[in-house]
Amino acid sequence: MKQNKYDDPTFFSAYEQMTRSVKGLEGAGEWHILKELIPDLKDKKVLDLGCGFGWHCRYAREQQASSVIGIDISNKMIQRAREMTNDPLISYKQEPIEDIDFSNSQFNVVISSLAFHYIKSFKTICEKVYDCLMPGGSFIFSVEHPIFTSRNEQDWYYDDQGNRLHWPVDNYQTEGVRETTFLNENVTKYHRTISTYLNDLIYTGFIIRAVKESVPSDEMLKSIPGMKDETRRPMFLMISAEKENS
Repeated sequence: MKQNKYDDPTFFSAYEQMTRSVKGLEGAGEWHILKELIPDLKDKKVLDLGCGFGWHCRYAREQQASSVIGIDISNKMIQRAREMTNDPLISYKQEPIEDIDFSNSQFNVVISSLAFHYIKSFKTICEKVYDCLMPGGSFIFSVEHPIFTSRNEQDWYYDDQGNRLHWPVDNYQTEGVRETTFLNENVTKYHRTISTYLNDLIYTGFIIRAVKESVPSDEMLKSIPGMKDETRRPMFLMISAEKENS
């Protein structure tokens, strides 16, 4: 069953209060890295998988993309994205990412932010994205880092005084379901290794252009208490891949 926690009123209420929900891309700690992986979007047709409030869709149009389609399983997300968007060249569709069925070679760029770790088969997504990308098209996405998703208890180890001792990694090679919590709610995530992310892309036919792991910006390190701990392990993995131009 495809997971749709964001239509739960309590969960959605907590999500919309997150910094990245309030401030948009500038409130997303990984944006300063992900942004550098996105190619020139001028006159490009863009697809955003798991578009949420539509921040990346609106960014694409700010960069003069010719058209943008945002996909999200959540009705509440799509409603909010439409409320925040005043642009006829951006369209939103409520649909699970797993169910997308676009024409071959329809898009120049496909992006996704923090969605694929909620989906059982990354390989299936790779195949669908590959088919709908034009030759030479780009696929850029972020996921929770496998170091972060390896355990059900996605948290630090603490000492008796509550100090963070270290970030534990266990059962790393055992891929599959992780029942964990996010925003104080039970959620299902899917853990897969870094090599699986890379090899699924390679086996599908993609050329990997860049692999990045999140680290806070200098500004965040200076202005946000506790942010230095985010240099002790990466929370997000970001990958840029390209369909062969043939």
